[in-house]
Amino acid sequence: MTCGHCVSKAESALRELIGTHEVQVQLDAPQARVTFADETLPLEALQSALSETGFSIRPVNSIADERLGDLPVIWVTGASSGIGRATAIEFAKRGNRVILSSRRLDALHSVIESAPVDLRANMSALVVDLADSSSMEDRVEEAITAFNRIDVVVHCGGISQRSLARDTSLEVDRRVMEIDYFGTIALTKAVLPHFLNQKAGQFVVVTSLMGLFSSPLRSGYCGAKHALHGFFEALRAEVHEDGIGITMVCPGFIHTDISRNAVVGDGSKQGTMDEKTGQGISPEACARQLVRATEKRKAQVLIGRSELLGAYLKRFFPRLLRRIVRRAAVT
Repeated sequence: MTCGHCVSKAESALRELIGTHEVQVQLDAPQARVTFADETLPLEALQSALSETGFSIRPVNSIADERLGDLPVIWVTGASSGIGRATAIEFAKRGNRVILSSRRLDALHSVIESAPVDLRANMSALVVDLADSSSMEDRVEEAITAFNRIDVVVHCGGISQRSLARDTSLEVDRRVMEIDYFGTIALTKAVLPHFLNQKAGQFVVVTSLMGLFSSPLRSGYCGAKHALHGFFEALRAEVHEDGIGITMVCPGFIHTDISRNAVVGDGSKQGTMDEKTGQGISPEACARQLVRATEKRKAQVLIGRSELLGAYLKRFFPRLLRRIVRRAAVT
């Protein structure tokens, strides 16, 4: 058992490290939480400071595995903003352990710090770049290390596009496809052996209504989203007997920065908010519906308002939908 004297010694040793901002050492576990101004501090320096107190370094949250082992582990990409951010927090609120991923570690830490204090210990940040498909096997190993397992992967990461097909360079189309499609399926294929081994798992794929029908100015984006539906519907049939579920999430207009960050024909950002996107439902409302669909293991869920009608027109009245799309004022 760790005594109070050892806890005090550990706290003193950690506070003497250069760049230490805040230190908290708990008696039960034992475990410590340290915040640094400089994130480049080597682990060796931490272990050296703790070596005389009987403490050792292990990955964050794995210390509490004995108490948290029954909590599902949800891995959310695109978790630094928008739907991904709201989804990660909503899953945490419902008693899950959550791995948050995006390209920027500082943004992920900001999301975790903005969450209710009692949820933060069950949230872990992991950098993932969907443009780097070759790195996914390593990222999966790191994700498993965080909480010793993965139960659900929520694919929220991606970019959008706003430009006429004739004005869009092929390099922009390739970039959108690389991030939205190839990065997503690369991560899926890296996680799949883990799911097959545990005979359980779920992929939740945030595509778009643009994965069901198309709109002008979004040819590259629609192509990538349609491709996701093609891949995951095939995968659904292949892994059905292995206990692996797939939920396709098709949002309409959600009030996020997706249009501001969308790439245009030359690869630069659009930088403006689409009118209908600005009037869309909140990411939090979207996340609540997404999480409920995940818990019910639905095959597909549509999230939005009147724009959802397009999915039904596509199915039953495709000619009418084409006429509406041609005449619609889109940005």
